[in-house]
Amino acid sequence: MKFKKILWLLGFCIGTSALAANGESTQPWLQEFAENTQQQAVNKNLPGYVFAYIEKGKVAKVFLYGKETKNGASINTDTVFRLASVSKTFTSMLMAKYVAQQRLDWQQPIAQLVPDYAFAASGDKALQLQHIVGQSSGFMPNAYDNLIEANYPLPKVLTMLSELTPLCAPGKCYTYQNALFGVIEEYFSQHHSSYGQALNQEIIKPLNMPHASVGKVALQAEKNWARPHVAVGRSDWRAVSVRDDYYQYSPAAGVNASIEDMVLWVRALLGEQPDILPASLVQTVTRPITLSKRETYRREWRQYLKDAHYGLGWRIYDFNGHTLNYHGGWVQGYRADVAFAPDYGVGYVMLMNAESNLINQFTADFWAACFKALEKQDKLLSNNSMAASY
Repeated sequence: MKFKKILWLLGFCIGTSALAANGESTQPWLQEFAENTQQQAVNKNLPGYVFAYIEKGKVAKVFLYGKETKNGASINTDTVFRLASVSKTFTSMLMAKYVAQQRLDWQQPIAQLVPDYAFAASGDKALQLQHIVGQSSGFMPNAYDNLIEANYPLPKVLTMLSELTPLCAPGKCYTYQNALFGVIEEYFSQHHSSYGQALNQEIIKPLNMPHASVGKVALQAEKNWARPHVAVGRSDWRAVSVRDDYYQYSPAAGVNASIEDMVLWVRALLGEQPDILPASLVQTVTRPITLSKRETYRREWRQYLKDAHYGLGWRIYDFNGHTLNYHGGWVQGYRADVAFAPDYGVGYVMLMNAESNLINQFTADFWAACFKALEKQDKLLSNNSMAASY
């Protein structure tokens, strides 16, 4: 196992210098982005981050900055972060695999998944698994997140949620939720298992993700994990304790991973592990389903986004004419972003141990620069092809 891991690590190109560790040069646009990002991080005194650029079939470019905590070790490719709502991308694929195995159905009513709760009694008999994962339940957006953060027991929150009157019929409007993912947590608990066990069996182990896990205990059991930080001033950060709250809703926000794990995840989404993540399942979860127009007004993104939908655990953007599958995550002390452009076979991940909105600008800037470079590359290839035809 040790030998295999060493070989895999050779697939990383690490650093912010123009010449990578393995002698492969970094593209100018990516180098410029990395340098600008690091300068902004220095200016804001960010604790730390790591980001990666992944091209299908090529060496992943990984850039590191900062420390796990003020007096701790430097962040490296093994450092584990909380993924927060990026966990939903794992949940959607887990559910897609269960559907493919005929263990579940996207149209399965919630009342069948968790019969102990009165979702059917509310007159909402059409509420289905696809509406949970697809953020189209019809309930008020972020319903009872305040109770999650107050550490109310999951069964009590689900009971209260089941009594709510929906704003619209299931599947008819985009209404982002966290608490409703407790249905999936309860489903596994009632079947003498857990979400963590299922995810480990179906995705984490098959993809050989060395540090990925579910839950607070698993995070803190790691020798190398990034502590959460919150702002206490314009450029001042304080390490805080890891909170339990959203870990009770693991399918919504309970997955932990290092950049090493996330590179493997994106590679699989780009089609490098079709035996584990078939292309048909990736297409299923990233199919635009519900319009999420509000996303196009995000300050850092609005100049680029022409359209926005939610699929099954993924946001699907029209980024200046290019399809971009994206999700972000945010819990106390952490931010995370993951995205991939299927038409180009490229992806990006950023993990941060600071609750900083800078990640919004970083990710938008990254894709603006990336697509500009890819368009230039396409034009060059087209011109060369035309010249060769004469």
